[in-house]
Amino acid sequence: MLEVRNILMRIVAVFAASGLSVIGAGSLFGIDALTAAFIAGTIGVASVVESLARSFLDDGRLSNTEINEAFSKVDKAKGP
Repeated sequence: MLEVRNILMRIVAVFAASGLSVIGAGSLFGIDALTAAFIAGTIGVASVVESLARSFLDDGRLSNTEINEAFSKVDKAKGP
């Protein structure tokens, strides 16, 4: 249960980090700040959930390595 809570909290963090990073950029193209943040956050979360789902399909479980790899794909500050 603790692992599920960790994943959910990290998904919220992905949404916030992805959404907040585009608020200014959206205004350059005439997109409402909330709309830009929502779209970017949703795309970030979708990327993580897809990666987790694909890892789960492999063997029916998620290891800590698979979870960390899924989240590292959207963590731009982490680097290679």
